[in-house]
Amino acid sequence: MCRYSMTTYKPHYACFDCQKTFKRRLWKDIRKGDLVNSAAKCPQCGNLMADMGKDFEAPKKGDDKAWKHIKDLYQVGFIWYSCGCVGPGYIPRDYEALLLYFTTLKTSYEKELLFWRARIEPETKTERIKDDQRNWHKYYKIKPNRKKGGITNQEGIDYWIAKIKEVEEKILFLREKK
Repeated sequence: MCRYSMTTYKPHYACFDCQKTFKRRLWKDIRKGDLVNSAAKCPQCGNLMADMGKDFEAPKKGDDKAWKHIKDLYQVGFIWYSCGCVGPGYIPRDYEALLLYFTTLKTSYEKELLFWRARIEPETKTERIKDDQRNWHKYYKIKPNRKKGGITNQEGIDYWIAKIKEVEEKILFLREKK
């Protein structure tokens, strides 16, 4: 059962400069008229803090290497939000694992792109039905809320090229930071 359905948890915010985390007040904790729409600022240094999610566990204050890695993870899009049932998923533990993760992700996206480039679009209604039954999982990755009838090859190609570019940008960012 989802632990977040039974109790309300506060999101964690991290200040990478001070190497501290804080929890932000929830709407139900706030008195009437006292709004918390502003960005979270560190109480110690006043810099903006990163919204790390409800499942975030901070490293120790003096562990500079771990804090740098956490900052790199945040900058490439990792956050510790989940539904509460299974946790935030795979979080790479170091720079090499993070680079390997994105390289593996890029390879899987390239395989998806190959499918869309080699696919022959169905022409008849019967072929479209068979194609939809055979490749529904490929369509679902691109348009989860699509109606039956499939997706054109160009839509699939454009989608996966954009995903590959996103991952390449993250890999380039990580290599430049190293």
